[in-house]
Amino acid sequence: MSKNYSKLKNIAVVAHVDHGKTTMVDCLLRQSNTFDEREQIVERVMDSGEIEKERGITITAKNCALVWKETKINLLDTPGHADFGGEVERSLMMVDGIVLLVDASEGPLPQTRFVLTKAMEQNLKIAVVINKIDRPDERIEEVKNEIEELFLELASMLNITDFDLDIPILYASARSGWATHDPKVVRTDVHPILDLMISDFFPSPRTSEGPDLQLLVTNLSYSPYLGPLAIGRIQRGTIKKGASYTLCDVDKKNKASKITAIQEFSALAITEVESADAGEIVIVAGIDNAKIGDTIVSTSKIEPLPRITVEPPTVGVQVSVSTSPMSGQEGEYLTSRKLEEFLQDSIKTNVALQYEGTDDPKVFILKGRGELQLAIVFEQLRRKGYELMVGRPQVIFQTDENGERLEPFEKVVLDIPNESTGAITERLSTRKGIMENMMPLGETRTRMVFIIPSRGLIGYRGIFLTDTRGAGLMSSEFMGYRPYTGDMLGRQNGALVSDRAGKMTPYALYNLLSSGKQFVKPGEMTYEGMVIGEATRPNDLVLNCVREKHLTSVRTAGKDEQPILPPIVNRTLEWALDWIDNDEWVEITPQSIRIRKKELQGNKRSVKRS
Repeated sequence: MSKNYSKLKNIAVVAHVDHGKTTMVDCLLRQSNTFDEREQIVERVMDSGEIEKERGITITAKNCALVWKETKINLLDTPGHADFGGEVERSLMMVDGIVLLVDASEGPLPQTRFVLTKAMEQNLKIAVVINKIDRPDERIEEVKNEIEELFLELASMLNITDFDLDIPILYASARSGWATHDPKVVRTDVHPILDLMISDFFPSPRTSEGPDLQLLVTNLSYSPYLGPLAIGRIQRGTIKKGASYTLCDVDKKNKASKITAIQEFSALAITEVESADAGEIVIVAGIDNAKIGDTIVSTSKIEPLPRITVEPPTVGVQVSVSTSPMSGQEGEYLTSRKLEEFLQDSIKTNVALQYEGTDDPKVFILKGRGELQLAIVFEQLRRKGYELMVGRPQVIFQTDENGERLEPFEKVVLDIPNESTGAITERLSTRKGIMENMMPLGETRTRMVFIIPSRGLIGYRGIFLTDTRGAGLMSSEFMGYRPYTGDMLGRQNGALVSDRAGKMTPYALYNLLSSGKQFVKPGEMTYEGMVIGEATRPNDLVLNCVREKHLTSVRTAGKDEQPILPPIVNRTLEWALDWIDNDEWVEITPQSIRIRKKELQGNKRSVKRS
């Protein structure tokens, strides 16, 4: 990237999940001539993680930079899923404005509201891009009105009397690579968005006066050549390579360190520089043991900035080393010490995660924003060679000053086919959900809004996709803590449990089809206490799934035909976490995902579920 720029802007692109945010960043990078013509740029280039590419979602916020008409734009691509709201919150600490993408058909959804609330609290400048206006089911004018109503509602809720509601709105099709001021005029580029970013509407970085450094650490990384890296925006002063600065941490143990390298973002890469001024987002090396929220300051004037605070976790899950009879066959790391090291590293780079020990040294409790966020952590563990077990996600309860038990609630927005409304209403009512709103979306779809306890959503996503035949969209927003609504059965049916170890046979599984839905295939190994399927009845059923057919001397036509078994579910980590109940573990290894009872021996556990 050329260093010939005279202005600097720090802007984040935010949106609800699947509203085209990362595709839009691709367009901005390509059409700003950030890349050489010979470079081969992959689609959704900012989703660089292996899991992000597989799932098509953004998990961690990422920085890049581009130059447009002599203005450098530090651009942040943020996650769109509510479970990764902590990433969005810390990203907003580095920018002075946001470009909010809203789907031209779906309109503003819970994560849109969450991001807008945080941006308005920090008094950031906000521009709106209504994306996907070439959808056949677009409803541009309705969505525009919904956005304006949302701004008015949030300004009133936050008691912001001087908020500027003169917000620029552009229209775009990120997939086709164009944006426009008039939805009736189709262009061939996204230059209107780039021009808006460098205009006077978005302010230059807000900095403090003075020569003494203040740099808030908002992200961490690691280089095999430079060691630990701290990423953040310079609030005041200048940082210089080779100079000594002080790290102000949460314990106020101020420690002096020498900066060994300073890097700036340049396109998708980084460029080493000798110094950087206030307003710039930098990566610095030489600061050991930094944490997100720490401040790097001049040694002569120690004034730390306010620490980053994010909304607390709402879901916790037990994480244990594997005690399975099959333990050690696939994984490399099996001890509680290695497991705790990974959890410690995870909470350093993700401010929305917390963990704590338990009375059992083999078991920890990991806390986060939702099932998906926790599932991503476990997926990272298995890919690094760990073997572990995780329990059913549980919401985190609180107690008010009167001793009343409180639980987290969420607002759930469902966009579903019209024919699914009855099934969805029945399902959510049994999970203590209360319908707040219901409105048509065109002729074939309906939007429903429910207020529901967070624990009512645990295990519901798979059921929702089944009830809507994969055509439904579900998103949620944390509403705070409210009085406990009573006990709730996690799963309606019991489990099919193996009563012995061995290799499962087609003959045995075929004869057990009437007992319930199976999760296993012939030829797989099992052990006593392993769950092989879901029963048709409320209580558990203990079965012999390794039985072989007795050989006889009788041979007739059709006697030895191979039994045909139905296909099984895709055994993903999210499916397993959704399905299990409180007395079960999900056993996770680099190659397998199994479900087992916490108590393996049949004579020590009851088949009756409570």
